[in-house]
Amino acid sequence: MLDSLWRDLRFALRQLRKTPGFTVTAILVLALGMCASLAIFAFVDAALIKPLPYRDPACLVGVYETNGLFQRSNLSYLDYLDWKKRNTVFGSLDIYQNNGFTLTTPAGGEAVRAARISAGFFRTLGVTPVLGRDFHEGEDLVSAAPAALISYSTWQQRYGGGRDVLGQVAILDDSPTVIIGVLPRDFHFAPTGAAEFYAAIRAHNSCEMRRSCHNLYGVARLRERVSLQAASANVVAIAKQLEREYPDSNRSQGAALVPLAEVIVGDIRAILLVLLSGAGLLLLIAAVNVAGLLLLRSEGRQREIAVRTALGASSARLTGQFATEALVLAAAGGGLGLACAHWATQLLKGLISPAMMMRTPFLRDLGLNGRVLGTAGAIALGAVLLLAFPPSLQIWSGELRGGLAEASRGSSGTAWRRLGSKLVVVELAMAVVLLSGAGLFGKSLYQLLHVPLGIRPDHLVTIDVSAPDAGYGKAEQAQALAALVASRAANLPGVTSAGVVENGAPVSGNGNTNWIRVLGRPWHGEHYDVPHRCVGTRYFATIGASLVRGRPFQESDDASRPQVAIVNQAFVKRHFPGEDPLGKQLKYVSLDQPPVEIVGVVEDIREGPLDAPIPPVLYTPFKQEPDDFFTLVVRTTESEGALVPALATVVRQIDPGIVTMRGATMTARIRDSQSAYLHRSLAWLVGGFAVTALLMGIIGLYGVIAYSVSQRSREIGIRMALGAEPGSVRRLIFREGARLAAVGIALGLAGTVAAAQAMRGLLFGVRSWDVATLAPVAGILAVAALAATFLPARRAAAVSPVEALRAE
Repeated sequence: MLDSLWRDLRFALRQLRKTPGFTVTAILVLALGMCASLAIFAFVDAALIKPLPYRDPACLVGVYETNGLFQRSNLSYLDYLDWKKRNTVFGSLDIYQNNGFTLTTPAGGEAVRAARISAGFFRTLGVTPVLGRDFHEGEDLVSAAPAALISYSTWQQRYGGGRDVLGQVAILDDSPTVIIGVLPRDFHFAPTGAAEFYAAIRAHNSCEMRRSCHNLYGVARLRERVSLQAASANVVAIAKQLEREYPDSNRSQGAALVPLAEVIVGDIRAILLVLLSGAGLLLLIAAVNVAGLLLLRSEGRQREIAVRTALGASSARLTGQFATEALVLAAAGGGLGLACAHWATQLLKGLISPAMMMRTPFLRDLGLNGRVLGTAGAIALGAVLLLAFPPSLQIWSGELRGGLAEASRGSSGTAWRRLGSKLVVVELAMAVVLLSGAGLFGKSLYQLLHVPLGIRPDHLVTIDVSAPDAGYGKAEQAQALAALVASRAANLPGVTSAGVVENGAPVSGNGNTNWIRVLGRPWHGEHYDVPHRCVGTRYFATIGASLVRGRPFQESDDASRPQVAIVNQAFVKRHFPGEDPLGKQLKYVSLDQPPVEIVGVVEDIREGPLDAPIPPVLYTPFKQEPDDFFTLVVRTTESEGALVPALATVVRQIDPGIVTMRGATMTARIRDSQSAYLHRSLAWLVGGFAVTALLMGIIGLYGVIAYSVSQRSREIGIRMALGAEPGSVRRLIFREGARLAAVGIALGLAGTVAAAQAMRGLLFGVRSWDVATLAPVAGILAVAALAATFLPARRAAAVSPVEALRAE
């Protein structure tokens, strides 16, 4: 058996070497399909298959509260304490907060990514420090001394990797914090990003002492044999208890549990599955093309097979020969595809923005691991079976063996035309699905980037400013700092306007909400949760927002004057339909503050994600609620990119202890936002798959039509001998190509609508049956199909009747 295998292998290599064009084409087509599928599978493996670096990760869940605005809302600290005490389904429950600290260094303040966590956080995850110790129980209380663990990379880069890091003191937000441990090298926790410091939470600020203030997230470990459904029922029951006990703060506050893997992966699960489906379709098209090439090649080896059969070769022996050739092709294509997949994976990894990588730290170790290599082996084995099947089908068919013995063209040629035409229809249908998907995603991206923003994003720059509480924590100090920063920025060359905003610039998120009610109306404790922004007097003019009604904020709107507010149009539609909102008064439900009078209405500004609806938003004067953490927005007539470092320099000149971060142009913020990034990635990758699939489908169609012409030379010669014009012969071939293309396009369009319905959550502003997208795709494929048919049709029309009949 081994001797036969060795002879088959050598014979296969000789045969493939004798036809270099076929061999190179088949290997390249296979390699292309495997490259795409393996590269995308590597991402799927890193995000969805590779276990999280925690103990028993399947038992971990994210813990959220719910309300009318958010289905995954933050927890309040006091609710967390009650949930921790009353639940019967968690082995442990802990909290965390994605945070930033100002680290005091000899050169001044430096912004560092950090997280505030409860003492049992790492024990809940099942993570043990590689150096030092974890937090002790109670070390997150206000009475405990500030302590923190650091990441492995921070240990290496900031502290030189020495064991003497333990006990060192880091000044975080003016608070001396002792470093007590170092986390493992492979530890990551996507919700906190690439945090350098994990500090004990020590809940002591005014927000965490109010049950109505929600600023934390929960993570819990389920007890043994407790299902997610049972745990969810338990926390929902606790939420209802708290709603009855604290109706003012907990009305309509529900609870939700989500597997931690889903929390970490987030929105990219569906996107990766779509890309994997596209790569799988491309791989299938490649395999079908190579199978067709092999079957076509076997037609030219009929005499060889007939001779071998006459000399006693069995069907199994001939099948083994074809399987060996398929194995050689699959091995060569697989090896090349694997090498290309490694290159493509690193290329795609390099295209991930730093901000996106912080949200997806599990992609940092992306590569060809054992699971990816095993998948490559499985694909190669499947390719062997698929490639060996069509030629072997001829051998095992009794009718075809008779034709081979006579070296006949008729039966085998007819079989290939039947089988090959079906394969081409499948290829064209899959090409239509990929092309249409790329078109829908591309149009979705266009719609997303051109969605009304309510501002003028060009020549606009934003930068966050964080000042230490020690020098700027009081209201008058924070107000003076904001005025000074805006004034210095306005004096820079080319700057026409500068303003400040607290709680985030546009397109940053809908967080920082307040509960409000309208005074003068019946109220039964309902919660109307609205995003809240504190803005300076020049803010709306700087970002290019238009005031629809009323007056803008004035310099006199400070803490000594009555509270005033401006609302957006969505607020008016929700709370004052058909009414004049000016002069109406609002009341914060959870805060003991005077009423707020509405003095103006601004057009809707897209504060949150580009693909999210605009909610009702409340704007109040910065002077009435100043803070030492704010965002500076600046409009310039010159290059906005060069202004970012200049703004950072201006702030540092005021005080080296003040930190600036996340400086960017507004166009870059929009372009690099998570929703735009994900839509753009989908459009480009699916578009690349689609173009490749179109080329492969057209090559397949050309092969089928060309082979059909070669097999019908006698028929065409007779037609022309009986007086058929070359034009009628061309139309005959064109009809054959058009029929195959029409069936493939029809099936592909039906498949596209079904696929788009399944992934409609990934589309924005586009319907699954968008005619403006599907019609051009059908037209492109029809034109490409006719182009693929042109050469065979031209060759058929040039057939000489005498030569065709003589050849027969």
